[in-house]
Amino acid sequence: MRTLLKVSIPVESGNRGIKDGNLENSIQGIMKRLAPEAAYFYPENGRRTMLMVFDMKSPADMPSITEPLFMDLNASVEMYPVMNAEDLKKGLSAMMEHHGAAKR
Repeated sequence: MRTLLKVSIPVESGNRGIKDGNLENSIQGIMKRLAPEAAYFYPENGRRTMLMVFDMKSPADMPSITEPLFMDLNASVEMYPVMNAEDLKKGLSAMMEHHGAAKR
């Protein structure tokens, strides 16, 4: 399932992570593991933040994705199922077939 991962890293643990190399290693590791279709990095509310869109194979993958971020970087992590434009078009078409037929 296409998933949006949002990671927000507190200033203190981010600073530590830059100095000891843990921040770079964590980001490189997750990028290699998840092979995201997109990844963006920016400051939000004074914190280092990353957005990544990737294909999550199973909900059972969540702990192995999130726990290293919690433990190594003291990060806040959010995950959401998301669609691209093609997915939305397909979903709306299916909805119209189902609900359109029910209204006739």
